[in-house]
Formats: sequence, structure tokens, C-alpha cells
Amino acid sequence: MNLSQLNLPAVLVAALSGFAIGGIWYAPAVFGKAWMADNGLTTDAIQQGNKGKIFGFTAFFSLLMAFNLAMFLADAKTDLSWGATAGFLAGIWTFSAIAIHSLFELKSWRLIFINGGYSAVTLTVMGAIIGIWR
Repeated sequence: MNLSQLNLPAVLVAALSGFAIGGIWYAPAVFGKAWMADNGLTTDAIQQGNKGKIFGFTAFFSLLMAFNLAMFLADAKTDLSWGATAGFLAGIWTFSAIAIHSLFELKSWRLIFINGGYSAVTLTVMGAIIGIWR
């Protein structure tokens, strides 16, 4: 790992990509309705959530994910292909952790694939951004 190989603007853009992907992924027309149903949530309940807390911590954790991935990819040989591959592999890791927790919480397989799929796709895109932006 070579810290001089870190590209902080790429890390920031990769972190922001999680918001864009999440906005699409959890939209009602995509997986939002199923996600809400499987979590027993209503639109009213979601609207009552503390948006500052939710989006603030989401930004923090997205930045942490992107920075952590960038640390693993901090090598001059990293390119788009390796970045996306490493991101996908990290996504499989997080998918597995989500699945384990969700199984003990008695969540549905549909919810496991919605949440785990978001993680896998987001980390793949983050890795691609970090990999291509050298």
C-alpha cells in the first residue's frame, strides 16, 4: 500500500456515488416498495426519520467505505478492471455479512438480496471510480 497513490478527489466521488446508486436502488420503482414492505415501513414512518442523522452518517460511512477501498487499491498498477474487481469482491464480503445478520434477524431472502445487492453494486462502482481515476 502506497499512500501517495491515494487520489482524494476520486475517494470523494466514489463516496458520493453511493448516494446516487442508493437513490436509484431504493426508489419505489426499483426496490423501494419491496424494501419498505419487508422492513415493515411506511412512507410516513420514513418521512418522520431524522434526515440529518440518516444522511450525515450515510455520508460518513460512504466516505469510510471509499477510503478503505482506496487504501487496498493504492498501487500504481490499479486500473479500472482491478478497481471494479476489488470493489466487487469487497461487495461479496459485505453481502455475506449482511446475509448473516439478516438471517439471525429473520429477514427475508428478498431483503437480503436488496440490501446485499446494493452493497455489491456500490462497492463495484466505487472500485471502478478509484481504479480509473489515477
